[in-house]
Amino acid sequence: MMKQIEVVAAIIRKEGKIFATQRGYGEWKDWWEFPGGKIEPGEMPEEALKREIREELSTEINVEEFFYTVEYDYPKFHLTMHCFLCSLLSEALHLNEHESAKWLRKNELNSVKWLPADKLVIEKLNQTMAAEDRHKV
Repeated sequence: MMKQIEVVAAIIRKEGKIFATQRGYGEWKDWWEFPGGKIEPGEMPEEALKREIREELSTEINVEEFFYTVEYDYPKFHLTMHCFLCSLLSEALHLNEHESAKWLRKNELNSVKWLPADKLVIEKLNQTMAAEDRHKV
C-alpha cells in the first residue's frame, strides 16, 4: 500500500493577488507551491494551517473558508491536500523554509512551475475566478 500524506495548504489572497512559495530543499526543490504542511495528530486542519504558516512564514493568517481538497498520486506517496482561502493578519512575512515567494495576479498564476498537486488547485482557482468575474458584470 502506498504511503498516505495529509496536508493543509493556504491560498493567501491580498488585493487580488495570490501568494506562492518556492521550495528550497528536497526532491521538488525550485518548484512552486502553496505554503502549508502536515496535520499533527489531534489537530484541526485550520489549527495545523495557522501553525505551519507561523513556522514557515513567521506571520499570522485568518483562515476564511475551505476551498478544495486535492488527491494526487506522487511516485512515492498519495497526497491529500486540503486547501483553504486565507488572508494575512499582519504584513510581515519571513521566508524561513522557502527559497523565494511571489504575489501573483490571476493572469500570472501559470507563470511559475507549480508542483503537480498545486497545479490542480490553480486550475480550480482559475475556474472559480473566471466564474466570479462573469458574475460581477
